Amino acid sequence: MSQSTGLKSRRRVGVLLHPTALPGSPTCGGLGASARQWIHALARHGIGVWQVLPLAPPDGTGSPYSSPSSFALNPWLLDATDLVDEGFLSRADEAALPGAGIVRPRLDFQLALERAGGLGRGLRRCWSQQDPARHRAFHHWRNDQARWLEDHAAFMVLREQHNHQPWWQWAAGLARHDQDVLQAWKGDHQDDLLEQELLQWHLDRQWQRLRCLGAQLGVEILGDLPFYVARDSADVWSHRDLFSIAADGCLREQSGVPPDYFSATGQLWGTPVYSWGRHRRTRFRWWRDRLKRQWALVDQLRLDHFRALASYWSVPGSDDTAMRGRWRRSPGAELLGLLRRDAGGRLPLVAEDLGVITPDVERLRDRFHLPGMKVLQFAFDGNPNNPYLPANIQGSQWVVYPGTHDNPTSLGWWQRLDEGSRQRFAACVDGPVDAPGWQLLELGMASTAQLVIAPLQDLLHLDDAARFNTPGTVGGNWDWRLASLDEAVDGALLGYGLRAEAWERR
Repeated sequence: MSQSTGLKSRRRVGVLLHPTALPGSPTCGGLGASARQWIHALARHGIGVWQVLPLAPPDGTGSPYSSPSSFALNPWLLDATDLVDEGFLSRADEAALPGAGIVRPRLDFQLALERAGGLGRGLRRCWSQQDPARHRAFHHWRNDQARWLEDHAAFMVLREQHNHQPWWQWAAGLARHDQDVLQAWKGDHQDDLLEQELLQWHLDRQWQRLRCLGAQLGVEILGDLPFYVARDSADVWSHRDLFSIAADGCLREQSGVPPDYFSATGQLWGTPVYSWGRHRRTRFRWWRDRLKRQWALVDQLRLDHFRALASYWSVPGSDDTAMRGRWRRSPGAELLGLLRRDAGGRLPLVAEDLGVITPDVERLRDRFHLPGMKVLQFAFDGNPNNPYLPANIQGSQWVVYPGTHDNPTSLGWWQRLDEGSRQRFAACVDGPVDAPGWQLLELGMASTAQLVIAPLQDLLHLDDAARFNTPGTVGGNWDWRLASLDEAVDGALLGYGLRAEAWERR
């Protein structure tokens, strides 16, 4: 799909399901047969959008929103069976991988990490046996991706060699990203670097095959991009001047949000804010490269924390709460203008504009004709002006969700909902509440929004045992997996597609 078109203007529905949650593979959902089966199932039932979370490597807790690289793909997702079928990996190598032969019901982070390492070693061992045409294809791709790939590969190998210590604790020349020191080091670690590069090449190949399948079947992919990047990442290590961080890793200014109704001390995220003056002097080259990479992977991209493109909450780097932060202006309009030009005249972005949004954020969103987001679980607090109430959703430039990956499942939400909110929801659906996820979806479809997206857990009427993430908690997140693509899944998609067909005809 052309970058300039974005999501189609007709009304459609989609499903939110991260690839790690797909069934079939031993430790973590992947980009193989189950992913192809999933896309076929969506297309068969007329569901036009597959939404995923960031495809980047996760952090130690499994979160894809705090990645060691915002350009790379998650090696946990690489499908070994497809590699064997294509002759890139031997059957014996696949059988020797950690976790082989047993499908875990939930994502096992450590096992997935070990399995990815085993895949890299196996691919490197088999590499010399590959046809010269494959070597040429790899080298062409590597050269095309060189701006980020070299730093990503070096960062991942160095991280492993330093027992996963952060980059500022590495040997001085390596921590400083000194080119002379790095070139000497690379000369001694060519095999390790090749493993990382081969992993990324094969991930890109497998993902692009899925994207082509989606295009053939009429299923677009909606991706996700965090606004900030992790302090301990290849991005910050290799471009430290673009971030508010010292050479010793100390934050000068850090990100967060101010105190509000939900938190008396605000939220402190611990990622460096951008040194926007330096980005401006390079005409935002790093940001533009970042979006170019993402648009090569997905049809449209949800930009998390969009409000920081208008102004951002900047907190002194040494503080342990967000209370002493202050609002600073962002050059968001300038950046978005360049991105729009890069994208061919229309930005394929969705603005994550949840929470307390000020008029300047709304003006920026609307100036670039970006759809915003509405989450219906937020709608029933009794405020008649609540912007998430279906009756208050005006115009078509919206993506409506019952809940997102950060919310409880709709059944879990209903089970813990206070009585007043329950009564208001029941009044809104004009009847008893027996399937809250489906009833929230129907409210979304009754709105004027151009796109409604449901987490798969809601279509399956699952409770919070299937919740994907609970913000502000550590442990028990990001590990839910679908047991199988069975008749229950197909029936849920069938019902969703039939409702969508009726909705689109209105």
